Amino acid sequence: MNVMIVGASQGLGRAFIEGLGDDGDRLVGVSRRMPVPLPVRTGLEIDWIEADLASPEQAAATLAEAAEARGLDVLVYNLGLWESRAFEPDYRFLNDSPAEIQRIVTVNVSGAILLIQALLPVLLRSRAPRIVLTGSTSALPGHGRPEVAFGATKHALRGIAEALREGFREQRLAVTCLQLGYLNTDDDLSVPLERAARRGGGELIPMHDVVQLVRTLLALSPSAYVKEVVMPAVADKRF
Repeated sequence: MNVMIVGASQGLGRAFIEGLGDDGDRLVGVSRRMPVPLPVRTGLEIDWIEADLASPEQAAATLAEAAEARGLDVLVYNLGLWESRAFEPDYRFLNDSPAEIQRIVTVNVSGAILLIQALLPVLLRSRAPRIVLTGSTSALPGHGRPEVAFGATKHALRGIAEALREGFREQRLAVTCLQLGYLNTDDDLSVPLERAARRGGGELIPMHDVVQLVRTLLALSPSAYVKEVVMPAVADKRF
């Protein structure tokens, strides 16, 4: 299985690189800068491509060329910029600069659309083509957050997924949106799950759980897919 993970250098993306795949699989990490040293896992091949989705047409062309050479079964689009003061008590929409708003929309929406369009000709050759879009509970009704650009772009991912399913149903393209709540990105997969789960007093989701969830999605037969997963923390009072 060939899996491309966009936004793989840190946080949840890095956890995907460290936790997805089995012996014989190939993972391709994508980020603006290549990490040094590259991750190494016994039995898996890990490649890396530098690409900046803030320039989506150029990035899409680069990644499509790489996919053509390597093949592609799964795309994980894990990019999601947010406002500089997002999730802080002093966040104010009126203080967001037009440049910041435009960059968020470009990376979160235009980047996803243009990259998927460029990769689909290769992806659809797979026996079980899958796309996983990392969304947010900020895309859900009653999410209780004031971040306008971030929330709007996460709503857009749901629309992208719905349209792709309809447009490529006959080719059995499986598209899943992960609507994730607040994550514990301080504890990587090397930290025991039980300890990672204690951080935040139940208000943060360990990345271990998200990786395990995506592993399950990728293990499904070509006849099944999960349309959407809503995954808030157990103590998140918004849900």
